Amino acid sequence: MFDYKRLEAVSVAGEAPATEPERQYYFMKKCKEWATGEISRLGRPLTMSIQTLGCQMNAKDSEKMTAILEYIGYTEIDGPVADFVMYNTCTVRENANLKIYGRLGYLKNHKKSNPDMKIALCGCMMQEADEVQRIQKSYPFVDLVFGTHNIYKLAELLYTQIWSNRRVTDVWEEPKEIVEDLPGKRKYPFKTGVNIMFGCNNFCSYCIVPYVRGRERSREPQDIVEEIRGLAEDGVVEIMLLGQNVNSYGKTLKNPFDFAQLLRKVNEISGLRRIRFMTSHPKDLSEDLIEAMADCDKVCSHLHLPLQSGSSKILEKMNRKYTKEDYLELVSRIRKKLPDISLTTDIIVGFPGESEEDFAETLDVVRKVRYDSAYTFIYSKRMGTPAAAMENQVPNEVVKERFDRLLKEIQQISSEITDSRVGQTVPVLFEERNLQDSKLMTGRLSNNAVVHCPGEESLIGQIKQVTLRESRGFYYMGEILS
Repeated sequence: MFDYKRLEAVSVAGEAPATEPERQYYFMKKCKEWATGEISRLGRPLTMSIQTLGCQMNAKDSEKMTAILEYIGYTEIDGPVADFVMYNTCTVRENANLKIYGRLGYLKNHKKSNPDMKIALCGCMMQEADEVQRIQKSYPFVDLVFGTHNIYKLAELLYTQIWSNRRVTDVWEEPKEIVEDLPGKRKYPFKTGVNIMFGCNNFCSYCIVPYVRGRERSREPQDIVEEIRGLAEDGVVEIMLLGQNVNSYGKTLKNPFDFAQLLRKVNEISGLRRIRFMTSHPKDLSEDLIEAMADCDKVCSHLHLPLQSGSSKILEKMNRKYTKEDYLELVSRIRKKLPDISLTTDIIVGFPGESEEDFAETLDVVRKVRYDSAYTFIYSKRMGTPAAAMENQVPNEVVKERFDRLLKEIQQISSEITDSRVGQTVPVLFEERNLQDSKLMTGRLSNNAVVHCPGEESLIGQIKQVTLRESRGFYYMGEILS
């Protein structure tokens, strides 16, 4: 848990400290002084709205920034308009960028009617120089622009903007340091994600992530373990270890320590009940990791193992560093050690040069592996990646037809797997009241499947034994054992 006593001990009487995180504590307190005055002047609370696009890494960043802004004096609201509006952006696909510009257009008139309103853009999209230039030229009402490498500087950047009364743009090409000991606000009190590393070294030819998230940097294992121990003491029973490729964790550390070792250390933490992780790159999934997953009782029986394509030819063009045969052999080794494991995956349809034969190879892998579910994507040309310049882009109508065939195959297999588990009694972590039916509570199995059961809100955060009574394709209806 974050130590607010350490923050309060920092003096704001003189110059800002040069070292982190004390420097950010200083600016958090300075901004808090300003916010106290604003609240008094306005006669109401200051409101904030943080809207997060993209992956769980972005969601974790938003948790940190929410906690910083709450300390300063902002109150979070659900609506899209507030005194402080922040978009934590994604840029994996082109339409994510277009969505941001649409939202900025919506905010323009609100900013005119409330000049004190502050608008901030951060995250992956802001690591693209062309997008930053477009913001500077066409959206002068945006107050703060920063990227993925300096999220921790939010309070300092806000302070600079407040006292200069001008736009502040601070985007770094490369990360400088990992700053620990900043506050965070969990969406759920009983589960959360924990960053174990940042960046990516894989450079898949279709992916912009290494360019906007930087090269791999691993956190020290003792820092990760201490953070999780504090979370467990605060009531967290499930954690998700986060990284663009968790299997390569530890390669940047001075003292050798790999992901399998980290998993075993985390498994020892008292009070913790479940451990998840993502994302796993097939090329780095070691035998030691498979052994650790089998040995560690808290590791969930679910593995997300992105395939992307079943064609070795397309995988080479994607720069994935494995073949179809490699992938199937890895799945065989995993299932030999972990026979009850649920496998999910990512698949891209219509990558440049994909033939009908290549697509048939993907269907073949889907049928052989039998995934519980899959995230399926139509290839989206992403400017700035090698794939965008490749010849033989597949016609849209061909891609759509293949995509529909793939989806039908995955849905059929998923339904068969779900049906096969009806009647089993399994542990379920209850997460929330069902949004469609208030008489039901929604929980998640170890294998990540969703179940809905009659129950009360007192179940939230508890793990209960549930009998799976009925399959509804992608989820279950269940009954809690008394």
